[in-house]
Amino acid sequence: MTQAAVQVLDQTGMPARGNDPESWKPAQEWWPVTITRERFEEEIERLASMPRPANGRRQVQFVHPSANPATPGLNPGVRVTLDVLLPGEETAPVRHNSTQVNFCIRGQGMTIVGGKQIRFGQYDVWNHPSYLPYRHVNDSKELQARLTYSNAPLLEMLRVHLVDENPPMVADVALVHEKVAEDKRRASPFGTFEIDGDGARLMPYEILISPPAMESKAHHWPWQVVKENLDKLTALGKDYIGRRLYLLYNPLTGRSNGTTPNFFATMTVRPPKIIDRPHRHVSSAINYYFSGSGYSVVEGQRYEWKAGDLMVSAPGWAVHNHASYDEPVYELTIQDQPLHIMMESLLWQESMKEPAAILGSSVGFATNRSAG
Repeated sequence: MTQAAVQVLDQTGMPARGNDPESWKPAQEWWPVTITRERFEEEIERLASMPRPANGRRQVQFVHPSANPATPGLNPGVRVTLDVLLPGEETAPVRHNSTQVNFCIRGQGMTIVGGKQIRFGQYDVWNHPSYLPYRHVNDSKELQARLTYSNAPLLEMLRVHLVDENPPMVADVALVHEKVAEDKRRASPFGTFEIDGDGARLMPYEILISPPAMESKAHHWPWQVVKENLDKLTALGKDYIGRRLYLLYNPLTGRSNGTTPNFFATMTVRPPKIIDRPHRHVSSAINYYFSGSGYSVVEGQRYEWKAGDLMVSAPGWAVHNHASYDEPVYELTIQDQPLHIMMESLLWQESMKEPAAILGSSVGFATNRSAG
């Protein structure tokens, strides 16, 4: 096979390469986009009218106009799909090494993930760990509609998104460590050891390829339970000036504060007539508003939204803030913050009057909501 010639770029004396955040404008590239409630209703009706496909997946994907066709997403690292199941239907099993956050926007049903049954209703959220087989079931008498958020575009950009159609619904791989441990030739007698007084270490191969394992579980956050706790924050009134939200926290993610290792999902209630102060972060936010209405200001441009709309409301490093109108707003927000924390790239500026910081490596911020 003939190898292609590698391009050589002479960077002698050139400034360090990077994206220029000051050149970002909403009119260029990854500007905010909104999928309206009306568009969702049209797509749900269209999908529901189609004959059942062989794999049972009636699905539409929402793609940003600036997305790379080879890695389509609603932002560069997040894929959002709408799935519909009619009463009595179910999907064929599938698994993949991308992780997901699922959100029911209509109806109810059941998802089976790696043998675990999750019964869900409207506005419930649950996660799908990597490479666990799953299928969705609509055992109710009403139409079921779900939104799925996936990190597939990121893996596809790396050319390593692996999908297995119709796998067994139980784990079929067992790692047998005992036999390896019995073979002394496979274990370095030196183990892992420090080589200076500051923590730098050397680790042998057998430990490199067998890191400590933590079970990655599918978790379920029922909306009624989440709402009860959000409403307690609302009841605090003016005595609480923090943001009224909860992270749907998966303990597997540890200090990266995630729902999956790649995303966090937060549920927020915005009291009427609340205006956040502008801030920005390199993580990109996608908001689904399912009660109330309001607007977002992104890089000086105003975008209106209402219940049932889905919006890419904060492209990475864009200055933005949100406001509610005359009734409470409930919303689900998906951000790729945990990924950035682990990459040590989560630059965050909670107030435009304060310097930015790398969250997870330096001290973070207090809320940016004002007491007024």
